[in-house]
Amino acid sequence: MSAILLTGIAELVTNDPVHDGTPSGVLADAAVVVEGGRVAWVGRRQDAPATDDARDLGGRAVVPGFVDSHSHLVFAGDRSAEFAARMAGTAYDGGGIRTTVAATRAAPDEVLEANLARHLAEMRRQGTTTVEVKSGYGLTVHDEARSLAIARRWTEETTFLGAHVVPHEHADDPAAYVDLVTGPMLAAAAPHARWIDVFCERGAFDVDQARAVLAAGEGAGLLGRLHANQLGPGPGVRLACELGLAAVDHCTYLDAADVEALAGSGTVATLLPGVEFSTRSPYPDARALLDAGVTVALASDCNPGSSYTSSMALCVALAVREMGMTPAEALWAATAGGARALRRDDVGVLAPGRRAHLTVLDAPSHVHLAYRPGVPLVAEVLG
Repeated sequence: MSAILLTGIAELVTNDPVHDGTPSGVLADAAVVVEGGRVAWVGRRQDAPATDDARDLGGRAVVPGFVDSHSHLVFAGDRSAEFAARMAGTAYDGGGIRTTVAATRAAPDEVLEANLARHLAEMRRQGTTTVEVKSGYGLTVHDEARSLAIARRWTEETTFLGAHVVPHEHADDPAAYVDLVTGPMLAAAAPHARWIDVFCERGAFDVDQARAVLAAGEGAGLLGRLHANQLGPGPGVRLACELGLAAVDHCTYLDAADVEALAGSGTVATLLPGVEFSTRSPYPDARALLDAGVTVALASDCNPGSSYTSSMALCVALAVREMGMTPAEALWAATAGGARALRRDDVGVLAPGRRAHLTVLDAPSHVHLAYRPGVPLVAEVLG
């Protein structure tokens, strides 16, 4: 198995503190050796070992592939009219999810898979190499299971989100729907999922219902994560910390007790600035979380309603401009932070033994991701 030496790297962001003592682990005039799809060596160009093959990247910056730990890509239909209405002043309340549910139920597998493949290709072109995909637009036993079976053909990171909203046919008996989610639906979905998730929010599922769903998922061998505190204050973040979930996502409305709970837990706070951009909601206070010692991730929440963006670079730029993060912190959150939210130690960091997922920027520094928002800076994606 031949090794290739990558040189001509003006700036290499490794996320390995051994290189410069910072979380970003930045190296100038760097080189990387890749062998068998893994990083074999990282260091200064002048110290690079000899290899069978070499390639000059032309003075570009290289960063780890983005790790998008929150997306909803198995869906059909379009909600652009809903977006236009929000821009005209209609508040977002999550109700549009049911529109996507109806379209998804009506779509054949081939349409759902083609749509998923198109979005994943779009993500990769923009530097994303690891993607988590949720169900949640089927909300029947059959449709949740088929959504996850489709997603599992494309990613290792699949999440059962039967507890997204209560569908219209159970509107008068939410308890019966929770029984369905924790019983037959979970049994059908679990073989295709790694994770279980709940939308713990007003208008969706309360804290007791969320606890029941997560407990059932754990009993079926699934790892837990949670949507919480998106639409307003609530108990979801503290529930996630209490249960030791891998991640709690949104975290838009936090009080001091929420931040304290996160700081004292191993739960990652995943922030989704595309949602705030697309719904004209307040942005989460990433600075307060970071200053408290909370591990923060960034993700796209790519979905047809509240955040129809597949661009992690946009999320980085929004985090810097609107959420108080430095460019280095935002990039770490979009790579190593996302990996931690998925409990992955093989991605998000460029170090020997890790997967060689490298995003090559047509720029001399990672700072350009925030400095030049909206510009297609990804020159190439390797790995």
